[in-house]
Amino acid sequence: MYRQKETDDQHCLECGDKLPYGRSDRKFCCGTCKNRYHNRIMRQSRNYKQKVKDILERNYMILDSLRRTTLKNIPLSDLERMGFRLDFFTSCGLSSKRESYMCYDIRYHVTDGVVTSIARISIGSEDGV
Repeated sequence: MYRQKETDDQHCLECGDKLPYGRSDRKFCCGTCKNRYHNRIMRQSRNYKQKVKDILERNYMILDSLRRTTLKNIPLSDLERMGFRLDFFTSCGLSSKRESYMCYDIRYHVTDGVVTSIARISIGSEDGV
């Protein structure tokens, strides 16, 4: 299924040039444009994933430092001032009728605007992921 001549509605997805003679489902004018296009798309995906990973890593460091202290209850407002992002976690569920969240291997509960019970869960435990 090859085109006999160039058509006005067929353009390269990367550079916008008209597509030369070739398959009717062709999307790129050359291999270079195809590689540039896919590299650009993958770079955007990698950047997004890296931003999420950085936020989770920051949350983890904050929770780990708090876990090592004697504090039992931490207001969400204090956590947010420390840079904690409540909307980023690795898993969630209900535990003893309380919202339970995980950031990798650290579990914490959120009740009435307060974070409680920050604890590291060992890999082999029943609550572990």
